[in-house]
Amino acid sequence: MSFEELHQKLSPTIKRIAYRLNGHHRSFNHDDLYQEATIHLWNNFLKGKLGDKTDSYILQGCYFHLKNYIRKVNERPNIVSIDAALSTNEEATVEDILGQNWACPDCREQLHNKFLAQSIRDNGFNPKEKRLLEYFSQGLTTRDIGKRIGVSHVSVVKLMQKIRVKAQKHLDRI
Repeated sequence: MSFEELHQKLSPTIKRIAYRLNGHHRSFNHDDLYQEATIHLWNNFLKGKLGDKTDSYILQGCYFHLKNYIRKVNERPNIVSIDAALSTNEEATVEDILGQNWACPDCREQLHNKFLAQSIRDNGFNPKEKRLLEYFSQGLTTRDIGKRIGVSHVSVVKLMQKIRVKAQKHLDRI
């Protein structure tokens, strides 16, 4: 079987895999993942690794390749504090980096907390958890949030416990 035939046969499923894996990544979209899977497929075809493999085996290989690709390539913010930004550029002052309005100690602490919260939100929570946090920041009660996302208020409490555990793990790594 030629590569074109193989690719034509597996392409719809690879597109679905890429679409499903593309969650909340700013650095690439599902088309990028589809292209990466196609390149992986092409390389394995050239090496002769696909000759005796089933379609399911090949697709599973593409899936695992994309999972590893996302894990390795996914951009995560490196700066989670003002002090980290200052340590990377020894000659810079707080005013240089933040400007006059954010240079005061209280403002600096507030900005540091915003960086930290954003980093935790971007790197640890799924879309449902992010939505839950947004509702809590709006001042909604657990019952109101439960109604909005279609779960009981007990489930909202359990989700918040999961969020706390994830946030604590992230803080422990810093």
